This record gives sequence, structure tokens and C-alpha cells, in this order.
Amino acid sequence: MKKIGLVGGTGPESTLMYYRELNTRIDRMTGGKEMPDIAIESVNFRRAWEYVEKGQYDLLADYLAEKIQSLAAGGAKVISLTAGTMHVVMDELLGKTKTDLVSIPQAVCREAQRRGYRKVGLLGTIFTMEKEYMKTDFRKAGIEVVIPEKADRELVARRILEELENGIVKESTLKEFQEIIRKMKEQEGIEAVVLGCTELPMILNEGNSPVAVLDSVEIHIQELIKISIEDGNQ
Repeated sequence: MKKIGLVGGTGPESTLMYYRELNTRIDRMTGGKEMPDIAIESVNFRRAWEYVEKGQYDLLADYLAEKIQSLAAGGAKVISLTAGTMHVVMDELLGKTKTDLVSIPQAVCREAQRRGYRKVGLLGTIFTMEKEYMKTDFRKAGIEVVIPEKADRELVARRILEELENGIVKESTLKEFQEIIRKMKEQEGIEAVVLGCTELPMILNEGNSPVAVLDSVEIHIQELIKISIEDGNQ
């Protein structure tokens, strides 16, 4: 089995989900015989977020590249970021590190294609919703991506940063998110919603969303497991 390397801490709550689920699922899949070797390079979330907010993408790429190179030097063969927002510098990271990273947007797009969706909504941080990095693969695949109106985008981003990033889950916030999704369904005809921030599965899921859910954490974890297990002896 290939060693997994995670660039974590963006934020801590989603990193915990990745670590727990990778261990639990691989243990179960192997009948209790194996758990994965996992290395985590945890970034200073406040520093990384400041780079994003100020548009200092060169500094962000340099910072994350250091973490990726450390993971590779430590023997990790399956390396990934654990936050959708950090994919804003994905192209730069690929160039700087010469490492094949397991992309969240690509994995989620493939799942949307597999399910046959033609129009999806996107929730996430303000950067994930307004920038192009989470939408490009979908558009190349002929899938339309819809984002909430400005006031709703700001509300979603605020709830992520002030609540979910700190492990706070409120029923009132769930109702707000449900109404935003319902509005996109009624006004834009979305078939599913992409949970583009890896903290969103803490509050939204198939059981409480007005439309089908493309859970970026769930889909990404499945991809990481698949890659780590296949050709694991190479």
C-alpha cells in the first residue's frame, strides 16, 4: 500500500475527517489486517488564509510547496491538499513540486459525470465560489456550475469561517444553507450541489439537502484510497 501524504490544517476539522476515515475504511476493507501509513504536514491556517485573502498566491504556493516536498521526501506516494480553497494555486504547485497531486475538483467532476449531471450548484468559501479553480474541470466536461447570489455567497462564506472551521454546527445555519440550495434549485434548476469546502459535510449531507449532494470529502477520500491501494507494491 502506498504511503499517503496530506497537507492539512486548512482547517483542522476537515483534516481530522480525512485521517479518521482513511484509517477506518482501509482497516475495514482489508478485514482488519492493514491501516495506511499517513503523513500529515499541517500548515498555519491563519497564515495560509491571509495569503488567500490578500491575493498573495505566489507566497501561498511557496508555502504549500514546502509542505508537499516534505511529504514526498518522507516517502509519501499519494499526496493531496485537504482543502478546496487551497486548490487556487494547484497549477503553480504542480509546476513547483513536479508531484502528481490528487485533485479535489477533478475527483468531484468525475463523480458528477458518472452520475450524469448537467447542472450543479457550488457552495464553499467566497474564493471557491467566485474564482474559477473549482469550476474549470466541470465546464470542460460540459457541466454548468451555478453559484448563489452575492448576499448568499457572503453568508455561506461567513458561516464556514466563523463556525464550521471552529467545529461549530448550528441548526439555524443548516436552515440557511437549505434555503440557499432550494433557491438555486427553483431558480436555476440545479440537479445537485457540490460541497466545495471540506468543512461543509459537517452540516450538509444527502439526508438533509434539498438536492443530491456531491460531497468533496467523501469523493476525495474514495479516490485517495483507490490510488493508495492499487499497485501498492510499486
